[in-house]
Amino acid sequence: MGADREGRGRRRPARVMAYAAGGVLVLAGCASMPDSGDLRGVESTPRQETQVRVFAVPPGEDAPPSEIVQGFLEALTSDDPHYKTARQYLTGEAAKEWRPEASATVLTDGPGAKPEAGGGGEDTGEISYMLTGTKVATVDAQHAYAPATGAYGRSVHLTQDSKRQWRIDSLPQGVVIGESDFLRNYMSVSKYYFASNTDAAGSKSQPTAVADPVYVRRRVDPMTQMVNSLLDGPTRWLGPVVRSSFPTGTALAKDAGALTPDDRNKLTIPLNHKAAGVGTNRCQEMAAQILFTLRNLSPAVDEVGLRARGSELCSLTRGAADAAASRSSARHPDYLYFVDGKHRLVRIPTGNSGTDPDAAPGALGEGDTALRSAAVSRDEHTAAGVSLDGRSLYVGSLVSGGSLGEPLLRSQGAAEKDRLTTPSWDADDGLWVADRDPEHPRLLLFEEGKGDPVEVRMPHLDGRIQSVRVAADGVRIALVVEKGGKKTLFIGLIERDGKPGGKPAVSVVELRSATPELEQVTTMSWAGDSRLVVVGREHGGVEQMRYVQVDGSTPDVPAPAALTGVKEVTAADDDQLPLVAYSVDGIVRLPSGEQWKRVTEGTAPVYPG
Repeated sequence: MGADREGRGRRRPARVMAYAAGGVLVLAGCASMPDSGDLRGVESTPRQETQVRVFAVPPGEDAPPSEIVQGFLEALTSDDPHYKTARQYLTGEAAKEWRPEASATVLTDGPGAKPEAGGGGEDTGEISYMLTGTKVATVDAQHAYAPATGAYGRSVHLTQDSKRQWRIDSLPQGVVIGESDFLRNYMSVSKYYFASNTDAAGSKSQPTAVADPVYVRRRVDPMTQMVNSLLDGPTRWLGPVVRSSFPTGTALAKDAGALTPDDRNKLTIPLNHKAAGVGTNRCQEMAAQILFTLRNLSPAVDEVGLRARGSELCSLTRGAADAAASRSSARHPDYLYFVDGKHRLVRIPTGNSGTDPDAAPGALGEGDTALRSAAVSRDEHTAAGVSLDGRSLYVGSLVSGGSLGEPLLRSQGAAEKDRLTTPSWDADDGLWVADRDPEHPRLLLFEEGKGDPVEVRMPHLDGRIQSVRVAADGVRIALVVEKGGKKTLFIGLIERDGKPGGKPAVSVVELRSATPELEQVTTMSWAGDSRLVVVGREHGGVEQMRYVQVDGSTPDVPAPAALTGVKEVTAADDDQLPLVAYSVDGIVRLPSGEQWKRVTEGTAPVYPG
């Protein structure tokens, strides 16, 4: 790097990268710029180099158009908070109009660029370059991630300014970046709102928190970014089923500056006048939203104080936040349940590593009905079971001596695979199950696990449901849908419409694929507030187990250890509890930091939910 080229000054590095290694800062330069011809792609920093920091380099004097375009693309991968260096590659007017925060387009590799045919040339004083690549995802102005596919092609136009320096005067809004640079520069954080079917502050019921994952820049004051994003409201996809306790128009006070907790880990947040005058209960819900949102950021925040117009509105600690609102990952189930070799419901305490199950109390564990699968309510008071032939759905209490009674539902499917799925409980003791009968496929909800079912409307469903898992928040649902021999994982929103005391109208809407690259999803389970564990395979690939976010992105956590012949998997909302699976080895579990270990014979493992 740095060799002289005849007739020009020294070639400069596209960007400077700093690596933190053993407490010593090591600087490294990228490859040099070409003077002419097609531009190479922007070389993304390898994902594993998590300590890399990239510092943008301003344009060199008399830099040719190719170097201006390349330098601008490199500057987009830097840690520059406001892209000040990137703007130096633009004309003054273009720098004012460019909005990098409008979106981020993520490409498989860094964007390539080449002169456009008919786009002028250096001798004409203007030239156009086409930016190219293969799309992986987009992040919109709300910081919401969405998987994307297909070719990317956008044009940038350059002209010479009054000093005969080449600058970009026309370009697409947002930024374009390679996947590994995106993963180095951005991180996924969940902000929290409340399920709109839970009462607002002032009622006796505890609101249910719902995670809304977004991507923010990792090293650009993420704490302030997240609070601003929270105050801006939920993403468009989640918005219809959640509410915020912040009054409309609430924002950080103009003089708020960067948010940093004090030496006691208390974060004081000054809000504008829209928040003044809120009641104590509502203020505590507001503080709980912030504490949940900042829970995994560093430095740690143990307490939040909210202020408006110079006065403190309220203060809330982490411990009190869990009392102010319900959050699924704060729940710790007492037992893991599964079906034993005699087709009865059994259980093992979650707090020990024992391998000898006990019969679950009640008719499903102590009775004579042979089961294929089961589900246990989140309070662990009630269980539902599907008969061994898949035809009948039973519900019984988890109390010794209880009777089972008649089936709650019978499927008319001719074959076992065309009958009932494993059921799933929501947070309000609603029981969900899909009937796979080809003649009458449907998704059903039994309110409080009894009575006549509500047939759930599925206006945009294209295929037949093979598996159902309702999130603990009660407003999101995961479905494995089969169509044309492929099984795909979709996440949908649960909408309820009905008058108090009347029969509700329930719909699942806004279905979106969470694993577009998997064509055969075998099994899945919720594994936290905004994460699922999925078993499936890509086209022509082998079976794999992975974590996915509800937005379709891959969380920055290690994938589970490989396991052969997985037929079913279950995870608790509390990520401190091990994954459990049914495989060719029977019931197996994956303790944190260890390999899979066999528990016992059995099938259909489930945590409550």
